[in-house]
Amino acid sequence: MSTSMKVGAPAPDFKAKAYVAGDFKDVTLKEFQGKWVCLYFYPLDFTFVCPTEIRSFGENEAKFKDLNCQVLACSTDSEFSHKAWFERDLPTVKHPVLADTAHQISQSYGVLIEDKGIALRGTFLIDPKGILQYASVNALGVGRSVEEVLRTLQALQTGELCPADWKPGKATIKT
Repeated sequence: MSTSMKVGAPAPDFKAKAYVAGDFKDVTLKEFQGKWVCLYFYPLDFTFVCPTEIRSFGENEAKFKDLNCQVLACSTDSEFSHKAWFERDLPTVKHPVLADTAHQISQSYGVLIEDKGIALRGTFLIDPKGILQYASVNALGVGRSVEEVLRTLQALQTGELCPADWKPGKATIKT
């Protein structure tokens, strides 16, 4: 990860073109102030592991929404590539998919593989004030667990100390 990006510090801001459920629009991080944001990066459109993750995020969008969290995807592909792929293979996914063709967002979040021009599988949870609260990066060949991202978001939202394997409804640690 980038040395300028740290959990507990402001998340790097961005503005990008995005494919959003059939349309193109400009998306900024600032527009989601007051909400949690789950920003996840994936390497490339038209690949093998990526659609399994993207489908899982899509299937869980309502759960994120119930937790006041906006899901955003990002890859270094163009918004036109996103449109072609999502309309063909992922038509039920409705969250914005950022086009990071200049690699600025991937680089600012520390997930860019510069010699390949693609992003690692980074997942970031940003609180309603724009502070980065969680960062996880997977190797290219290993898909992430959306269930674990949701559990972590719920733990962060308690504002309390949560022990290992904590789940909603379980006791937190009182100091």
